[in-house]
Amino acid sequence: MNLILWRHAEAEDIAATDLARQLTTRGRKQAQNVARWLRSRLDEDAVVIASPATRTVQTAEALSDQYRVVRDIAPGASAGDILSAAGWPHGIASTVVVVGHQPTLGEVAALLLTGNGENSWAVKKSGLWWFESRERNGHDQAVLRAVMSPDLV
Repeated sequence: MNLILWRHAEAEDIAATDLARQLTTRGRKQAQNVARWLRSRLDEDAVVIASPATRTVQTAEALSDQYRVVRDIAPGASAGDILSAAGWPHGIASTVVVVGHQPTLGEVAALLLTGNGENSWAVKKSGLWWFESRERNGHDQAVLRAVMSPDLV
């Protein structure tokens, strides 16, 4: 399974509610650029899931109009909620793109690479971390395939 953690792009600071915050003009460009990089590397059957926040939905829409909104990965979700929604390590699909939030995505990255999800690693706005699951000696492992920052595409 491939698990891609994609943080939403830059969003406005103020809105009626946190979930209603929209991408800024810069955020839309970030999302489009990262989506272009990602799209050329994804399998056609990749599943995209997004938090119900407007900014994550808008980020996901830069990649595809085929995405699922999953309430369980809204702001404040746990690392376990993200992994459960994606079906890690065997997957709800061979590739799952999770469009979500900090600090949760950073907690997932820390958990997958160190086994300790108590810390949160920095994931830039519109940045992504790409993991692959594999089995070695009867144990599931996470392999980091790529880390992409929007200023590198």
